[in-house]
Amino acid sequence: MLELLDELINGQKKKLLECGRRIIPYITPEDLLQPNDFPELELHPHFRYEEGILDGLQVAKAAILASKK
Repeated sequence: MLELLDELINGQKKKLLECGRRIIPYITPEDLLQPNDFPELELHPHFRYEEGILDGLQVAKAAILASKK
């Protein structure tokens, strides 16, 4: 289960980077850790949607790991 979530998370990170680069071509993966530094990203509904999917996947993984303790 965790391996599947890791694959989904990595795939979503790539998708988010591609989405971000359509908006800001020079954006880096590190920049995506603080998208609020870029108003073009912060206010872009598609980018925020994709970011929300990534957040949800990461929360699901954290919940599974917490339940195992």
